[in-house]
Amino acid sequence: MKKIYHLSTCSTCQRIIQELQPLTDFELQDIKTEPITTSQLEEMHKLSESYEALFSKRAVLYRERNLKEQNLSEEDIKALILEQYTFLKRPVIIVDDQIFIGNSKKVIEAAKMAIHP
Repeated sequence: MKKIYHLSTCSTCQRIIQELQPLTDFELQDIKTEPITTSQLEEMHKLSESYEALFSKRAVLYRERNLKEQNLSEEDIKALILEQYTFLKRPVIIVDDQIFIGNSKKVIEAAKMAIHP
């Protein structure tokens, strides 16, 4: 599978997608207009081995709900990501059996190497 979960309104996501071109055979899913399903999230979890790795602590709702003060379990984190797309760390890039989560330079460089070996 070759897929990128992103937010079309996020300038960082859009910049990264442009940087990764050409994206032959990739499916792009805007998580705002096409919410991620439980099975999609479970697939990401299988590759990353952690819901926390997929969880964005930069989300405004993370601060608003004072989630930093709570001891969130993996199941709590899974439920939050499914409830609100902003809790998914973006972009999530899947290249066959590899997953690249977030927008750090190191992650994007690794994704580039996987996409264009």
